[in-house]
Amino acid sequence: MALGKYSRVDNNNNNNRKSSSSYCSTVTIVVFVGLCLVGIWMLTSSSVVPVQTGNGSAEEKKNQVEDQVTPVTSDNNDSSNTSDFEDNRGDLPDDATKGDANVSLAENDGKGNLNTQENQDNTEETKMAESKKDDEQSASEGGEKSGDKSGEQGDSLENSDDKKSDSDENDKKSEENNEKSDLDDGDKKQDESSSETNGDQADNQIEEKVDQNDNKELEKSSDEPKDDGQLKNQSSNEVFPSGAQSELLNETVTQTGSFSTQATESKVEKETQLSSKKYSWKLCNSTAGPDYIPCLDNLEAIRHLPSTKHYEHRERHCPEEPPTCLVPLPEGYKRPIEWPKSREKIWYYNVPHTKLAQIKGHQNWVKVTGEYLTFPGGGTQFKHGALHYIDFIEESVPDVAWGKRSRVVLDVGCGVASFGGFLFDRSVVAMSFAPKDEHEAQVQFALERGIPAVSAVMGTKRLPYPGRVFDIVHCARCRVPWHIEGGKLLLELNRVLRPGGFFLWSATPIYQDKTEDVEIWEAMVELTKSMCWELVNKTSKDAVNGVAVAAFRKPTSNDCYEQRSKQEPPVCPESDDPNAAWNVPLQTCMHKVPVDASERGSQWPDRWPERLEKAPYWLSSQVGVYGKAALEDFAADNEHWKRVVTKSYLNGMGISWSSVRNVMDMNAVYGGFAAALKDLSLWVMNVVPIDSPDTLPIIYERGLFGMYHDWCESFSTYPRSYDLLHADHLFSKLNKRCNLVAIVAEVDRILRPEGKLIVRDNVETMNELENMLKSMQWEVRMTYSKDKEGLLCVQKSMWRPKEVETIKYAIA
Repeated sequence: MALGKYSRVDNNNNNNRKSSSSYCSTVTIVVFVGLCLVGIWMLTSSSVVPVQTGNGSAEEKKNQVEDQVTPVTSDNNDSSNTSDFEDNRGDLPDDATKGDANVSLAENDGKGNLNTQENQDNTEETKMAESKKDDEQSASEGGEKSGDKSGEQGDSLENSDDKKSDSDENDKKSEENNEKSDLDDGDKKQDESSSETNGDQADNQIEEKVDQNDNKELEKSSDEPKDDGQLKNQSSNEVFPSGAQSELLNETVTQTGSFSTQATESKVEKETQLSSKKYSWKLCNSTAGPDYIPCLDNLEAIRHLPSTKHYEHRERHCPEEPPTCLVPLPEGYKRPIEWPKSREKIWYYNVPHTKLAQIKGHQNWVKVTGEYLTFPGGGTQFKHGALHYIDFIEESVPDVAWGKRSRVVLDVGCGVASFGGFLFDRSVVAMSFAPKDEHEAQVQFALERGIPAVSAVMGTKRLPYPGRVFDIVHCARCRVPWHIEGGKLLLELNRVLRPGGFFLWSATPIYQDKTEDVEIWEAMVELTKSMCWELVNKTSKDAVNGVAVAAFRKPTSNDCYEQRSKQEPPVCPESDDPNAAWNVPLQTCMHKVPVDASERGSQWPDRWPERLEKAPYWLSSQVGVYGKAALEDFAADNEHWKRVVTKSYLNGMGISWSSVRNVMDMNAVYGGFAAALKDLSLWVMNVVPIDSPDTLPIIYERGLFGMYHDWCESFSTYPRSYDLLHADHLFSKLNKRCNLVAIVAEVDRILRPEGKLIVRDNVETMNELENMLKSMQWEVRMTYSKDKEGLLCVQKSMWRPKEVETIKYAIA
């Protein structure tokens, strides 16, 4: 009995020892497991911080991906190109492109997320393996065993809840974290990042609700304009999602804790410096006054010209330093009359010039009628209306086919541009130009009427257009001596005219019998024959306007050139690029016609409007601007601007598009912005900067028009010419080589009071621009930023500075 008793006592003691040992071991293991899980939770949570502060949250990246336009390819080499495409276009606001379900994750973003995910998974798997080993040991000693990781951790947490109340809070968080992780693993394809960044199911629900609210905010913003404060709040909600991620963001970025970050301190300081920077604007004092065009009114340079025989004094002579002053407004200036009424009449005080009315009033160019300037006819050759004249041309030359075969026209010596103004009724756009000469303000009249035109002259340099782009070139009494000096000026028209295109000439040598007219006609016949132009028709006098038209067609092959008995004018050497046009001297030679089926100019474009959407046939073998195949680039750019214009510009900026007529895209690329506006009653001047890829031929192939320009210089147009300017990632590039203040002064010069400027660029440039424009008392209508990219919409005011700056080189 004693032995039994002792044995029983020993057994009890042993059992107590084992129980105590097991209890301590279990507690130790549970605490260790809890600490490990808390460590995992902290690691996965803290890994969000650099993503938040650098590249945006996972949810933000998902939203950003839906904004991206570049199609996904399986080629790993395309990742850098995709990035370039997106950065250059600046596809920013969700209201611009939200809802694009067809666009997938770009490879570079996918790889970035995947690397982060893999690193976190590897860390978690290591920790979980250790926890699993300890749990199995604990379960075997305690007589319990679990089936999976969640079960093991869950059971351990339950044991800790029974045995160790001090670790209750941490264990519950660990349990919820691991349960959420398992759930998210099953839905990884939908949102790979949420399983690691969201530490709580409640947070996830909050995030979903906030995302829905954000979407509602965006939909609301597309229907009605907001003030700056509302837009900034909306921007903040879109860029930084709620839930656990935003809490981390608040702790690490927004200075709500004890410490701020260096990034925040530096950002605040830079913004403070920008906002404190003051711009001192002055009013330009020049002989031209409110009509000042810096590169055409450089009187000092003009006085020192060795000759003016070839109209050198009408060409561009830009000052070494562009002006930074603001051009004054005419006294009594009013908001322009809207199209189409503006085609018939404009406010006199907006263009207060009567000299042209006195000189050309009898030809129905323009007349003063009370407070208006009216345009009862059209021009010298169509005193009784331009539409009859336009139809007369098509009846005489049916192949002209206005608005179908012929879409883009160059009108030389346009006068007040009534020809181009009425071609809109035939679905034709005309690039009209005339010099700033004794026909006072003729181009300014055209622009005020809502008709595209620029101030230019056929002098000693090539016109700022590519070769072989115009379907028709027109000249109605344009006062250009085509036949002299070997036909140098007519050969310039040959350069820009598309093979198979028409030169329509309406002038007195065609239908008058005066000696001078007969001589000019005979010289023109000889010259055009030597150029292999075919005289398609020489009409008799039109009964209404009393004028006749001669139609010449440019050849579509080189056969005639090669068969000429006399090589005059000569064929240009192969080294002479017909597309080189910026400040290039004129040459007395002809460029060969392209005959290779894959070369631009060998085929006539599709008829309008099909040509607008179709990529040019000659792009198939090229690489696009954004690094992908040109056809893919073109299609992506086209779809991108359709979405931006439809979902953002037309509805989300508070712009009354019925009052917008004259539009300029300052960095047009493929012309996608202009193409997206095709259904509105407006026209777009597509500008391709000289230091950008030469995509202007593509713009013309689409049935649009534009010109080359260097934005470090002033544009060849009158002040107050445009209702809306659009600049996509332009100013940040110009800021590297130009005076940004001078560029902004030029923007102010060519934009009408109450006109709009839309800018898409990086945030640093946007902040500088915004402060500069505010200093001119422009109204900020919208500002938006995301991922270091920004969108800004501002409206010009009527404000003019009082202090005056005299432009010495512009004083007569």
